[in-house]
Amino acid sequence: MTQAAEPNDGAGETPGPPEGDGRPAAGSARVPIPRPADSAQPSPSVQPVVPVVPVQPGRASVPVPGRAAVPAPQSAIVPGRATVPAPQAPVVPPTSAPGRAAVPPPVPAALNAPVTALPHQPSAPGRASVPASAPTTYQSGQNDVPKKGRKGRRLAVVLVAVLLLVALLGSGAAVQLTRDLPNASLTTGIATTIKIPGTLPKIPWPAQGSAELMIEGLGRIGGSGGKSAQPIGSVAKVMTAYVILKDHPLQGDDEGPTLTVTAADVADYQSRIPSGQSLVAVQEGEQLSERDALEALMLPSANNIAHQLAVWGGGDVDGFLTKMNAAADELGMTDTEYTDPSGFLPTTISTASDQVKLARAVLKFDVFAEIVELREAQIPVAGKILNYNALLGVDGVFGIKTGSTDQAGGNLVFAARLKAGSRDLVIVGAVFNQPGANTPEQLAAVNKVVRKLLASVRSTVKEYELLAAKPVGQVETAWGASTTVTPASALKVVGWPGLAVKVKTTTTTPGPRVTAGETVGEVQASGVRVPLRADAATSEPSLWWKLTRKP
Repeated sequence: MTQAAEPNDGAGETPGPPEGDGRPAAGSARVPIPRPADSAQPSPSVQPVVPVVPVQPGRASVPVPGRAAVPAPQSAIVPGRATVPAPQAPVVPPTSAPGRAAVPPPVPAALNAPVTALPHQPSAPGRASVPASAPTTYQSGQNDVPKKGRKGRRLAVVLVAVLLLVALLGSGAAVQLTRDLPNASLTTGIATTIKIPGTLPKIPWPAQGSAELMIEGLGRIGGSGGKSAQPIGSVAKVMTAYVILKDHPLQGDDEGPTLTVTAADVADYQSRIPSGQSLVAVQEGEQLSERDALEALMLPSANNIAHQLAVWGGGDVDGFLTKMNAAADELGMTDTEYTDPSGFLPTTISTASDQVKLARAVLKFDVFAEIVELREAQIPVAGKILNYNALLGVDGVFGIKTGSTDQAGGNLVFAARLKAGSRDLVIVGAVFNQPGANTPEQLAAVNKVVRKLLASVRSTVKEYELLAAKPVGQVETAWGASTTVTPASALKVVGWPGLAVKVKTTTTTPGPRVTAGETVGEVQASGVRVPLRADAATSEPSLWWKLTRKP
């Protein structure tokens, strides 16, 4: 603000001595400081010179906080010139830090003094009189904030955070921080049934008759024919042995109860000779153990021993047949009917599929499996007896029973061992009703089909990767941290392309967090087990999450 100059008539003024060339410096003027009202008039000969401070355009004078304002030195009034008061520097309040009250700096006493209008001082021709101003602290056009202001704001932010934390602690945050963390959750995407990739190769099923294949512990490979039940010949003796062992089980080397050959048994034996049936010689009073009788039944396929066992096991033949058919029903053999214990009659019928069900059941008797694998045995009276199964020991075959008649053709229910990967498996199958003019031709025909089937199975049934060692699940903590879950190794199973394998996944309940490599579960299929492990460790919860978590 510029004060109006008072009128000046020039009386009583004495020109002051020139400085330099007698003219003020460019852009500056001598600005006398008014004397206090009670001070004496200075001597005309003494004229203090007021320092001239150049004014820098675009700058403002900002007082330094905490420092007292120092008044400029007074200068004597130059006679003949108007005294112009020094302009007051504008006061710029310092920037206040957030959260703090702005405190205005102290106003210098000199600036609070009343301003006295001074006589007008003429300026040099052609030059403007520029009032002096105080030094500035920062350049115009820049938004730089003093360092003290920045530090103040940082301090204010920290203070607010501390105050908030203290407030929370005072309202139960200590309980939040010490509460037990909830357990993490584990989810997997493993199906309960997975098919082995690929398509099952073509199986060389017989051109006529019927066949069935399955592998213990894996499942059914397939079958052919078998739309209707057909005569099965001496394969019927498998059910006879099953019923006897079910009612009179043997363990280890036990011989079992003793059967005494009666006159009726001898008469039955003699009556069967003219028809060319498979028989073993017996005599009245002969003592046969249960094991002896079973060996004579299964190796040389003695029809007369089947009749003797039926009478011993059922009271009479009809009673035993009732037991045989009841056992068939229990095993789900819906297309089977037994009319005699030896299978000689063509009215004893079944299917390949039904006979495989029976074979699986009877092989659970260890004594039976041992007997049917024998190539020969010794029994009383008859002496040495031979096994009619020509495939014993070929392609892993260890049983079970041949059968042939004019009506049934060639038949074989078989079991064979199979090594696939790290597993020892058992193939159970049946091939029925193969053509031939007589028993040797019929059995040769059926054996040829069985060997082709076994070769196909061996080339197809092997170890396959069912589940790759890739992420199959995820562990997620309550605060949102997560990590994937992967099988420790690929899950490999023995089977064939297209086989549907049942998969069981078990998981443990993780703690609040998991570490890298921690076992969190297990996946298993076909007897193979693989651990499930966390791929990485989960992070710790933040302080903020602990403070703000919900119950």
